[in-house]
Amino acid sequence: MTRPTAPPASVEKIHRPAPPAPGPRALGPWVTAATVTLVLLIMAPRYGYHRDELYFLLAGRHLDWGYVDQGPLVPALARLVDTIAPDSLLALRTPAAVLAGAAVLMVAAIARQFGAGRGGQTLAALFGGASGITLASGHLLSTTTVDLVVWLAAALCTVRLLRTGDSRWALAVGAVLGLGMLNKLLPALLAVGLLAGLAIAGPRRLLRERNTFLAAGLFALLAAPTLAWQAAHGFPQLGVAATISGGDSSYSGRLDAAILQFLIIGPFVVPIWLTGLVVLLRHPAWRPYRALGWAWLVVVGVVLLAGGKGYYPAPLLLVLTAVGAVVAVEWTRTWARQVVLAAVVVLTAASNTVLLLPTLPVDRLPGFVVAVNYDTGETIGWPAFTDSLAAVYRRLPADEQARAVILTGNYGEAGAVARYGPQRGLPAAYSGHNSMADFGRPPEDADVVIAVGWQQPHQLRTWFTEVTLAGRVDQRVTVDNDENGGPIWLCRGLRRPWADIWATEVRHSG
Repeated sequence: MTRPTAPPASVEKIHRPAPPAPGPRALGPWVTAATVTLVLLIMAPRYGYHRDELYFLLAGRHLDWGYVDQGPLVPALARLVDTIAPDSLLALRTPAAVLAGAAVLMVAAIARQFGAGRGGQTLAALFGGASGITLASGHLLSTTTVDLVVWLAAALCTVRLLRTGDSRWALAVGAVLGLGMLNKLLPALLAVGLLAGLAIAGPRRLLRERNTFLAAGLFALLAAPTLAWQAAHGFPQLGVAATISGGDSSYSGRLDAAILQFLIIGPFVVPIWLTGLVVLLRHPAWRPYRALGWAWLVVVGVVLLAGGKGYYPAPLLLVLTAVGAVVAVEWTRTWARQVVLAAVVVLTAASNTVLLLPTLPVDRLPGFVVAVNYDTGETIGWPAFTDSLAAVYRRLPADEQARAVILTGNYGEAGAVARYGPQRGLPAAYSGHNSMADFGRPPEDADVVIAVGWQQPHQLRTWFTEVTLAGRVDQRVTVDNDENGGPIWLCRGLRRPWADIWATEVRHSG
């Protein structure tokens, strides 16, 4: 196992000696990455669509350069996959599984740039593959899946920049982050963290390099389509961010975000990444890479101050884990220590697999799994959810069925009706949640509405003269998610035209 070479005295100079060589190439990370991808593909068809995936499929039918809550990349990918293999959950999730495998390889590649030997690279890959953020994001097609790879790719280019001192790698960082902006605006947060890390820990001469300024221009150029769309629509993603900051979202809130730092990779791995952080900040041999430690501190600080979601900094935690893996291999000189390290890997993989992947039978899913992993509950019961709406619709007289539409409180419910409703003869579903409001409103003659997603009817009664309880969602399993057991309201008699209430009220009600 090799340790990063101590920086030469001329580290701050433009001309420096040949950089330390990376570690040897290793097969272990490839085997680990392939195993992770295979496991995710096997698990992909279990349970069902996530609410976000149903939304992405709908957004893919309305392609644009931006949306209220994301960029165009994932909806376009969902549209492509659904065109090639319609209604295939396995196909939809295959890109996520492949990207998760790529993330594992990047974690190992980062360790290799730090000088890790084959054992250190394989250990870094095992930690990356067993981590919660990799398994959770690799199971679902989501913006988080893409963000993970974008951040790790940018971190890998940054490590090469710091190792070699070659500022041309700044162009690669700018390109990766710029392309990542087509997914969400979060790469800008990583850019802030990296620049702050360089300003605090150096080498500061990189901030004055011509290529750094060119990288900033490349970033702006690639991000321009999404930024232009956001500007033209009043930067709605900032409004979504404000909602998250208010705690009205999963994995948000300052306390939850802080706690998640110790859970998102795996609680057993906390000593590993903490070691990586301390080594980056304190050990002289790691000084060339100190900016990465500060980058994580800055990003976490911004997330906590702004009330963002706790998993935003997770890719940088994997970078710290890669550092910790290099140190851990040096520590495991005895058989007993090797057993301890193996146990950490096994316990992390086992616990994260049970909590984050659909390994248990859905009809016997323990409540603590959904309590820990909110997203699990949002992949269960969508066909039965649609059946509950169909039961209400079929009880309507024929003349009312002809004028009926479905109004949902969130985009997942609307996506479920779009996916499963045609098989059940249901009318179209509409929603004011995020970009769903821009995908269309009900026709003006639709004066009979089946509404779902409202626990109380008060708001519905401002739109309709008659609101009655018509049934409840029965997903036919005991699961505590946002839909199961919720009321289904039958609404009649529009008080005002749809064009009026849609523009002023419904689009803000999701």
